[in-house]
Amino acid sequence: MISDLTRDAFLGGRVQLLQPRSGYRAGVDPVLLAASVPAQPGQSVLDLGCGVGAAALCLGARVPQLTITGLEIQPDYAELARRNGGNAFDVIVGDIDDMPDALRQRQFDHVITNPPYYDRGASRSAQDAGREAAHGEAVPLSVWVKAAAKRLKPKGYAHFIHRIERLPEILCALPNGMGSTEVLPLASRRGRAPERVIVRSKKNGRGAFRLHAALILHAGERHESDAKDYVPLVKSVLRDAMPLAF
Repeated sequence: MISDLTRDAFLGGRVQLLQPRSGYRAGVDPVLLAASVPAQPGQSVLDLGCGVGAAALCLGARVPQLTITGLEIQPDYAELARRNGGNAFDVIVGDIDDMPDALRQRQFDHVITNPPYYDRGASRSAQDAGREAAHGEAVPLSVWVKAAAKRLKPKGYAHFIHRIERLPEILCALPNGMGSTEVLPLASRRGRAPERVIVRSKKNGRGAFRLHAALILHAGERHESDAKDYVPLVKSVLRDAMPLAF
């Protein structure tokens, strides 16, 4: 059990998360992912690799009456997710590559996931076990994509956030039957190349592929002070639980 914890506020204090003081700590990516999900009250959501619950609980804070489930391979992080979410968050310990029976028979309106960003065949492992499990890719990205698609109801949506250079892998891994795919690049500042991307795809979707203009996260061409300089739209998403519509 992780004993050295902090309690951190998200969405202007609407969500309070216990997190390890060292190791993997949730940042803005899961918050942006949650904001991009057009969920409706009463729908069901599965967060694959939920960590301490940042994405799932931020989504639940914005959209009431969701049925939220998480899958997390690290028992200590799963326990923190349970503590953070209480009765509103059903967290299951298991491996995405060997889906627990409790999830095999279920389908969801939305599946969200923030898969590990780094292919360890081309990068160095982190020393902290929790950080490595969150960032180091032990299971191929294609497995995450296929698992998300498989757990969807007909007309359900899969949502991913990842590094922009992995976008071709995500698109290639989408199974037949996934369509109406939309891509939102995320750039830190105007004039800079996007570093992250949000991908949304619909089961049985028939709409054309859409590549949206990049969302600029920060104002100005460079960081000039200690103050956070998010553009108004992003600030409203991170602080006021507003949706990120695209």
